[in-house]
Amino acid sequence: MDLGKNWSAKKTTAALNKRYRLRPFRYPEDYAAVAQLWQNAGPGVHLGRSDTPQEIQKKLQRDPDLFLVAEVDGQVVGSVIGGFDGRRGLIYHLAVAPEHRQQGLGTALMDEVERRLKAKGCLRAYLLVTRDNLDALDFYTHRGWEVMQLYILAKDLE
Repeated sequence: MDLGKNWSAKKTTAALNKRYRLRPFRYPEDYAAVAQLWQNAGPGVHLGRSDTPQEIQKKLQRDPDLFLVAEVDGQVVGSVIGGFDGRRGLIYHLAVAPEHRQQGLGTALMDEVERRLKAKGCLRAYLLVTRDNLDALDFYTHRGWEVMQLYILAKDLE
């Protein structure tokens, strides 16, 4: 999944205009397809309580324009979720169906979510990559994301 090496923005846009369509996620009609995409994404997308229909509805109340899907012939084949708290951005669940990888779709989804975050005034964004997902780490670092040496802490509040 080394799209950063293979696709320039111009080449990606030209290829995607012919085949793919990027658009905002629509609930509830896109939920089943996106959930299935996440489940089949491989080692990088870990589903949890925040991915239930009820939690996705909450996310859409905040910034629905940052949850994007890619479709081909009306079928969802990619997704990415962006979040913005007014200060920092966060990227979640970039996923592309295996048969649509290596075609610039991940790059196009990231380009668009980054553009939308920047338009909201976001100066810095973060994303999490699991240690076992070296393909994703390579993809992001080729896009200019830096690896930070820090601890990630989490706490369930319910």
